[in-house]
This record gives sequence, C-alpha cells and structure tokens, in this order.
Amino acid sequence: MMLRSVFLFFVALVGFSFPNTSEAKLPKVEKGQPMPSDLFVELAKLVNPAVVNISTTQQVRMRRQFGPTGDPFFDLFQQFMGPQMQQPIQPAQSLGTGFIIREDGLILTNNHVIAQADIIQVQLSENDDQLYDAKVVGRDGRTDVALIKINAKKKLPVAILGTSSTLEVGEWVAAFGNPFGHGHTMTKGIISAKGREIDELNRFPFLQTDASINPGNSGGPLVNTAGEVIGVNTAVDARAQGIGFAIPIDDVKSILESLEKFGHIKRGYLGIYLTNVNPSSAQSLGLPSTKGALITQVEPGGPADKAGLKPYDFVLEVNGKEVKSSNDLVRSVMDIPVGGQAKMKINRNGKDQTLMIAVGSHPEDTKLADASPKRQEKTSASELGFKVADMSGSLIKEYNLPRLRKPRPVVVEVIAGSTAAQAGLAPGDVILDVNKKAVYSAKDVVRHFKKKQLNILRVLRQDQVFLAYLEYK
Repeated sequence: MMLRSVFLFFVALVGFSFPNTSEAKLPKVEKGQPMPSDLFVELAKLVNPAVVNISTTQQVRMRRQFGPTGDPFFDLFQQFMGPQMQQPIQPAQSLGTGFIIREDGLILTNNHVIAQADIIQVQLSENDDQLYDAKVVGRDGRTDVALIKINAKKKLPVAILGTSSTLEVGEWVAAFGNPFGHGHTMTKGIISAKGREIDELNRFPFLQTDASINPGNSGGPLVNTAGEVIGVNTAVDARAQGIGFAIPIDDVKSILESLEKFGHIKRGYLGIYLTNVNPSSAQSLGLPSTKGALITQVEPGGPADKAGLKPYDFVLEVNGKEVKSSNDLVRSVMDIPVGGQAKMKINRNGKDQTLMIAVGSHPEDTKLADASPKRQEKTSASELGFKVADMSGSLIKEYNLPRLRKPRPVVVEVIAGSTAAQAGLAPGDVILDVNKKAVYSAKDVVRHFKKKQLNILRVLRQDQVFLAYLEYK
C-alpha cells in the first residue's frame, strides 16, 4: 500500500467575477444528439485566440534533472521518480501556456510554469512575434495556480470559464497549449476520471483526461464541446501514455479573487501531517476502522500542538462531520476562517475524545536550528536491508535535509529488494520514531525494533511524513 501524507493547510476560498462573455461560445451538444463534424474546427477558432505562450528566463541555480532540461512541466514529477542528483544548469528559457481570462490582459496559468522565473514574457499568437513582459499578480504553489498580467494596450480575446461540477466521465474535451514549444496546438480526448487525488502534486483532486498533454501544455485550458474552460492542464503521469491531469475550473475560480487581491491565498494553519490507513495498519495501531485521518506529525508550537493533538491521534469528525480520509479532513475544514474553531473528535489509544482547535495563520517562515551532533554513528539493520546513521552536517548537505530542532537518525543505505525497500524506505529518509518510541540516534532505531512482529516507523521525507511497516521475522 502506498501511504500518502499531506501537510495540512486550510484555505479561505472566495469567489471571483468575470466579464460576461457568454455570447462567445458554441451551442452545447445535448445528450443523444450527433456531434457536428466541424465541432473541433470551431473550437480551435474560438479558443486559440485566448491561449498564450509563456516563456521564462531563470538565472543559474541548482535544479533536479528529470526530462528535458529547463522545462517546468517535469518539475512536478520528481516525487514520483525519487531522489535525483542535482546538477547546475546555465540560464535557460522554460516554456509553458496560459490563457487570457480578462480583456485587460489578466492571464491564468500554473504556478510551476512561472516558479523561480526572473523574466516572464508572453506571446499572444504564432503570427505575432511581439513579446509582452508580464508581472506576477498572484501565485500559490500548493494549488499550482498563478495569475500574471500584461499590458497589451488593447482589448484581448477572453476564454470563457465554465463549470467542472457537472462533468461526466466520457465527455469530449480538448486541450490547448504549446507542447515542446509548438505554438497553439489542440488535442482532443475524453474525461477519463474525476477526483484523482495526487497529494504530492496538488491540493485539489484532478480531472483525468486522455487528451494528449505534453511538456509546454502546462497552464493551458481544457475545454468542453461548448468551448468553455473546465480545467487547467497541469501534469501527466510520466510512467504511462494517455494519462493527463487538469485542475477543475470550479476549484480554480474559488481562489482567483484571493490571488488577485492579496497575491496569495490567505491560509489558516493547523500544523499537522496526515496519512490514510488500510485494514492491516489500522489493526496494528489499534484503530476502530480505516475511516478517518491519522496524524503522523504535530508541528511544535502550532495550533494543533497547543490544542493537545499528538502523533497517532486518529481524527474521526470535524465540527460534527464524519472524516473518511485525510483529504476528506482537508475538505471538511478548509472553509473554517483563520481564527475560527475546529471541533475535532479523535481516537487516542482506543478511546474517543473531543478537542477544540483555534485555526491559526500560516507562518511565513519557520526558522529551525541546526542540531547536528558532533559525532556520527552508523548502525546496520542488515536483516531488514538498510543502514541508518546519526544526523550530521554532511548528511544534511548530501540529502538536502530539513534542519530539525533535535537530531534524528538518517537512512543512508537501502538494499534493493529488501524488507526496507519494499516498505518504501530510501536513503535520505529521517526516522522520527519506531513503534511509537522517539528515536534520536542510529542505535535507538535498532534498539526499538521488535522481532516476530510488524514494526511501524514514522518517517520524514523532505516535507512529507509517512508510516513505513517492516516485518521483522
């Protein structure tokens, strides 16, 4: 089982207004009616004028290598591919897509298209060589949505924002963008699935489509047969063909006003990490069921910590609403404004209890001290197939580890095919506890392992906390 954990942020979502452009769309193809033979021809004529090519220039910096150098499209998939070697690159242009949502030059795109950009330029069409300098109006990494603006000194064609709430699997859609720099390209397909939750990439569940999406399509519109935008092209699963993802437009619309007004999403903050559980892990942890969200980490000094929440607390309800999964918890609470109260029913050590949590403001910066020990010890858990070492300055630098308040042991070697590898451990993982006992050295890890039972490890990987299960026979 893949256990996914997500650092829990709560977002105050608000509406966003757009000019009335309803006259500039195609007649909707009703169910059971034949599709016009020139439908996609007319879609191209309608949508392409509002689609723009976005190019960015970045200064020299260290970047992870995956896929074509300098293309932001691939940055999203580093977590699928595991740790990669970092290599220096020269200043380079990156390509992406956006689409105009207001006549004055307001453009919607993905955050990862413009992330780290020093210069952002927009080309309106293939026949127009002029590049317009763009400024960032607002951006948000967790939702991967960004607003940029150009001053074209004229009214620009606008894409019509539809709704994603009424979409059905099997509906025809078309994706627009600039794949591999080939400007203004349209591909067609269907909605393959809805509600694809890939927490490593995006807070909102994705739409899945088999319309061809390639590097450079990021930030482009996914439209229905009426020419209305129903999603923002964002990513593909690089392990397969015909599996592309788009952010539902209803979710995007809910945050646009905040992005334009404040430049970011005004966030609440609880300071917890979450994961889901399966029947086996629920039994091992003594949980009443698999329905709920397991807290794997509580940030010291955060709202959850002040309210008394602890790792291994199992959240059952929020403000009287049942929690079925970690993402269900996010959706249940994200409407609570900063300063509001979250009434949480939890199960702790087999007993239910209720805690009140005041939703706080998200900290702008968390300063963590470097608590590297002076001496590094390495211990082998050879029967399980991994080696662990005391945290040190060299390991922090080698694995780009977060600087923690207290040193924790670090996995430095995992044997392919071993029990540790099958449990998902990888070099650079930081072990927080073993069988609910905190560990601060390599020796602690081995000491707390128990033979002839399933051992539970709480592991920090970059900014994600998850549980690993190792059978020690």
